[in-house]
Amino acid sequence: MSNSGGDGGVEVESLFVGAGCNRVVNNVSWGASGLVAFGAQNALAIFTPQAAQILTTLPGHKAAVNCTQWLPSTKDAFKVQNLEKHYLLSGDADGVVILWELSVKSRTWRLVCQLPKSHKKGVTCISGIMISQDVAMFASTSSDGSVHVWEMILPSALGGECQLSCVESLSLGSKPMVALSLAELPGSTGNMVLAMGGLDNQIHLYCGDRTGKFIHSCAVKGHTDWIRCLDFSLPFSSDDKKDCVFLVSSSQDRSIRLWKVALCSSTCADIPHRKEGIGLASYIEGPTFTAGSSSYQISLESLLLGHEDWVYSVEWKPPPSSYLEESGVYQPDCILSASMDKTMMIWQPEKKGGIWMNVVTVGELNHSALGFYGGHWSQNGDSILAHGYGGSFHLWKNVGIEFDNWQPQKVPSGHYAAVTDITWARSGDYLLSVSHDQTTRIFAPWSDEVHSGDRSNWHEIARPQVHGHDINCVAMIQGKGNHRFVSGADEKVARVFEAPVSFLKTLNYSKYQKSGLPEDLEDVQILGANMSALGLSQKPIYLQASNETPEKLGSDAMDSLETIPDAVPMVLTELPIEGQLAWHTLWPESHKLYGHGNELFSLCCSHDGKLVASSCKAQSAKVAEIWLWQVGSWKAVGRLQSHSLTVTMLGFSHDDSFLLAVSRDRQFSVFSIGGTGVVKVNYQLVARQEAHKRIIWACSWNPFVHEFATGSRDKTAKIWAIEDGSSVSLLLTLPQFSSSVTALSWIGTNSSTNPGLLAVGMESGLIELWTLSRGKPDTDGQAKSNYNAALAVRFDLYMCHVSTVHRLAWRNSKKNEDCITAQLASCGSDNCVRIFNVKF
Repeated sequence: MSNSGGDGGVEVESLFVGAGCNRVVNNVSWGASGLVAFGAQNALAIFTPQAAQILTTLPGHKAAVNCTQWLPSTKDAFKVQNLEKHYLLSGDADGVVILWELSVKSRTWRLVCQLPKSHKKGVTCISGIMISQDVAMFASTSSDGSVHVWEMILPSALGGECQLSCVESLSLGSKPMVALSLAELPGSTGNMVLAMGGLDNQIHLYCGDRTGKFIHSCAVKGHTDWIRCLDFSLPFSSDDKKDCVFLVSSSQDRSIRLWKVALCSSTCADIPHRKEGIGLASYIEGPTFTAGSSSYQISLESLLLGHEDWVYSVEWKPPPSSYLEESGVYQPDCILSASMDKTMMIWQPEKKGGIWMNVVTVGELNHSALGFYGGHWSQNGDSILAHGYGGSFHLWKNVGIEFDNWQPQKVPSGHYAAVTDITWARSGDYLLSVSHDQTTRIFAPWSDEVHSGDRSNWHEIARPQVHGHDINCVAMIQGKGNHRFVSGADEKVARVFEAPVSFLKTLNYSKYQKSGLPEDLEDVQILGANMSALGLSQKPIYLQASNETPEKLGSDAMDSLETIPDAVPMVLTELPIEGQLAWHTLWPESHKLYGHGNELFSLCCSHDGKLVASSCKAQSAKVAEIWLWQVGSWKAVGRLQSHSLTVTMLGFSHDDSFLLAVSRDRQFSVFSIGGTGVVKVNYQLVARQEAHKRIIWACSWNPFVHEFATGSRDKTAKIWAIEDGSSVSLLLTLPQFSSSVTALSWIGTNSSTNPGLLAVGMESGLIELWTLSRGKPDTDGQAKSNYNAALAVRFDLYMCHVSTVHRLAWRNSKKNEDCITAQLASCGSDNCVRIFNVKF
């Protein structure tokens, strides 16, 4: 996806989106289009499992997305051949349901409408089926205790509009339903059945037809805890299952139950014969109910026990295309379940006795995963996808030919809470991000993949810090030597981390397909890091210690509280999966910086790599001090006082002679920074000025001269210049923006008339690029004061964030004869890290 606009001749394309999945149960849906949809905060994200890349995010929701549903789903794919358009439903925490349209050929998206009848509280589940090629029915349920049933007529001609009508609204009282499944009743009578389950531990069946009037038919008892998921099968092909459908239910009581819904006329005669050999699979008769002129018997077919924790989802395997027969499509005897016990299981009846057995178990069998919220089949049933407690995806594919062989596959990944800060590696080889999900992650291009053009796909290749506090800020430590960064969290300590050998080799491999170390880093002795059992510190694992076996360490060490499974630092020669990232790619912590009185808020490092500046949340001048730390010795070498409230952002000028600070008190400060001695640094307040009418959120230096930009909640961005090293003057106020300015990043050119591009990020999630220019110098070399800004490009809505942009950062640019290509990274409250390719 790309766009160009404005008058600056600037082109922008989206290179990468990293995002985690909202940690709710019905959030993920795999459609007949082959695409997976999921909620990432209030964005709706779409990813393709083949490339393990998020293709786009869809803006529209004002609250977190709770559930998604494709029409047609993988189960319905056979009913709709060669559809031009697929549809996607998404429901959010405000009760709003939105309908989206995907044009299959052009892969373009359109927000069709927001459903006119919204729920009063969060939507918990959406279930839908295709009745025919051009008619669909779907139902949504909410924690307000209501269920809405809709009919959707798809357009017959290209460019036509969908027709939506609400055919039924049910009010269910005080115990809301959290699971739904809709199906056509057997016997081809046109009758529909809607199963719902929730907090009263029963399955309720409502019968109706396309005109609505869904009437409560019966309640089925059996589960002893909340029902979490329901799924109706398609009709079966075998004679004894003709004229019936099966309903599978899963519950927090750890069990899965299989129910048979049979047309009475065909099954009543059969039941006596079944009783010849009463076994485990004998029917346990349940209630009968009528729908239209037909009556149906519901009975318990099987009870599946195997999971050790709440079973959050169950799903029938979709019929593969090879199942298409003249007389219709029939349901394979196969169920997928996903549980909080960190496993997914595939269940099938054994051939002789017909008893349902667990035939495949897959899962993250390490201690870092915390269970699965849902599991889904691919369209042809050869892949299964789980989404987990850690906002992560887990994909397995059956690569066996003669027999089943399920192998983990690569998936997209990212943060599952607001991303607060990003920084590029000194070399520009990777992007480091930190988040309120208490992790630090590294994204890098992986170059051994087959890809179009010269673009590598970006992936998460390491998770250096896994922490017990929300992380607010990060800075790469510049200068020579090994890769290091310092991060600040909701604690009063800044922590310094150093890259281990395992990461350096992985980085080398991702670039050159070589697993050796770069020459200048061959003296690094730390292989990786381990998290202590009760602490937050990541302890180093040394190269020589990694050869020692537990026996050598003595039995005392084995019995101590510190003993948790050891990390095995890995050199990755292929893309890592979630378990490897979470546990085997940690960086050791080398220092803690104590001094601040509150939660850390902002960090930056000087370009020569000698100083780190830090600030914390503050409501008094004493606490709002900026601390300077000497890199290497990590001594505090300065405490700069100027502001009375939190310093929101810090930055060193290109030559490190000035430090800029902006604050909640609406002022900025510029300090001159002198010789960085061993014991102390010379610093002096050059200027302090009230620059805006509201909080100043962002600042950015011109990379070549002593000019800087500030951005504020008052919806303005301003350009300032330091004159004679002693005073600051306003050069330009950009035209007022539509929303608070929350992020700025300046990429410059060393030209007297062309100061470069300023990237502006806003609270609304929008990003714009502005071309800056200044008048030609006078004969005496003094620049004229006329400083101009013009909008170069406004990013396409589908490329932007869906909520506040927290940080923008330019990567080191590559210059060609005709144009400069640079990468711009951004992060925001919508849990997303984004990288754009900008040509100008």
